[in-house]
Amino acid sequence: MWPKNKAARIVLKSVSIFVLICGILFGLFMLRIKVPTPRLESTKTAESYQRVQLGPDHYAVGNCWLKKNNHGIWEMYLEGSPYERGLIYGVLAKELMEKQEVHFVSQIKEMIPNAFFLQVLKGFVGWFNRDIYKYIPEENQQEIYGVAQSFSDQFNYIGPKYYRILNYHAAHDIGHALTDLNMVGCTSFAVNHGLSNDSTLLIARNFDFYMGDAFAEDKLIVFMNPDNGYKFASYSWAGLTGVVSGMNEKGITVTLNASKSDIPYTAKEPISLLAREILQYAGTIEEAAKIAKKSETFVSESLLIGSAADDKAVIIEKSPQKMDVYESGKDYLVCANHYQGNAFVKDPVNINNIKDTDSKSRFDRMSELMTRKYPIDTKDAAEILRDKMGVKDQFIGYGNARSLNQLIAHHGILFKPARRELWISTPPYQLGEFIYYDLNKVFAQNGKFAAVDSLTIQKDPFLNSEDYKKFEAFKQTKQRISKYVMLGIPFELTPKEEMAFVANNPESYLTYLFLGDYYQKNKNFEKAISYYQESLLHVVSSLNEEKAIRAKIEECKKG
Repeated sequence: MWPKNKAARIVLKSVSIFVLICGILFGLFMLRIKVPTPRLESTKTAESYQRVQLGPDHYAVGNCWLKKNNHGIWEMYLEGSPYERGLIYGVLAKELMEKQEVHFVSQIKEMIPNAFFLQVLKGFVGWFNRDIYKYIPEENQQEIYGVAQSFSDQFNYIGPKYYRILNYHAAHDIGHALTDLNMVGCTSFAVNHGLSNDSTLLIARNFDFYMGDAFAEDKLIVFMNPDNGYKFASYSWAGLTGVVSGMNEKGITVTLNASKSDIPYTAKEPISLLAREILQYAGTIEEAAKIAKKSETFVSESLLIGSAADDKAVIIEKSPQKMDVYESGKDYLVCANHYQGNAFVKDPVNINNIKDTDSKSRFDRMSELMTRKYPIDTKDAAEILRDKMGVKDQFIGYGNARSLNQLIAHHGILFKPARRELWISTPPYQLGEFIYYDLNKVFAQNGKFAAVDSLTIQKDPFLNSEDYKKFEAFKQTKQRISKYVMLGIPFELTPKEEMAFVANNPESYLTYLFLGDYYQKNKNFEKAISYYQESLLHVVSSLNEEKAIRAKIEECKKG
């Protein structure tokens, strides 16, 4: 019933019209971001398949299977058409995928604990990714849709299962495109001929992707035997059908290295799905470049491509606007997070990236170590990936982004393309054993194989050191400080804990930076400034980081 007061009636009418308009706009918004179901040629569902348990942590669906090996790494063999192999993937790895989503969502909630801002983020991501399906090949859409059928119901409040998994495939791209803080700091290299111990192409890389310790617990290597294209192996985590590190049966390898991107306005093809397309359909560098050239991506990325057929490695440097294929012209190639090709040499974004970030430091350290170890074998390569020092062997503390080994890596991986051999690291980081696989044998036996322990590269001796124990203790305190500063989770650092925190990683600028943050949060600005100034006396990871610390000092001076 309308009120009798005229002014009240006008206000109520205006509010009603506003609510109605908002409702219509929200409905149009939800309709606009709705992702259509891909075209399917099969009527099968996840319930069409029965998973059989063959032993502890060992499951099978027909010829496909999933098991955990003796090193704690999950192995999966898949074959068939896109949608149906996607369904089988989901049935086999249902629990693993749910764990990964729990960890992923928990990490997002830690970063953004406010429910309102989470809804804002959800709306932003939905709008940003509204047309993403238009840039994903139909085959990948069908496979992803099949996998999505086994996603957990507990996160349906975020969105439908297919909608969620598409967004997760773009999460890496959105993160490193929108903030420098989330840019993945990977480093990789290739050596060949006289610089390789057996004169064949050798490629090594660190994948420095960190979404919390829990997210990195269950690593998965997938051996894919698709009905079209080449068979390949890919190492990442459950639920990702894209590729971050992999090799196919033709001896093509692909690894991803993020680069500095301008802020994008809409999502296109996720870079991991472009890497997947290259791995499945390229047998030469020329074919890989053709696939990359036709793809529309929304972030800048370097794809280090190794090729047995071409007997060399190149870097496909791709941004949303242009692309280059960089060749060093020598028997070695180094890739960090900046571009080297002629198309980007004078690009202001790339120039600033080299100047302002830690990419050049890691590039120089990698080059320095490679020169010392020529000719390089797989054990040398693993040792390089595990290096924790700065340029000219300067000890810069543990966890510094200038180091090749920042003690955050999801994995390290080695490839011998000519022989179809690869080695994957085991936890923690890239410090555990590197286990060996021969792709020729893997696919000749339809996936009925085992890692060859006799060719395992032993774990880093650092794991048994006091310094490693100290770093792990340092990391725990650092994470508690970070949660206190960012999320307001109660934490009080006692004088004894403060001394131990410094003693556990005294040469790292991060130690003093985090203590500065702690005391700034407590409004003890004098002590915060003292710690910030102390951090600047150590090797800071980048010019950007140094500027950020100086800005905090000025902020503290204002009280």
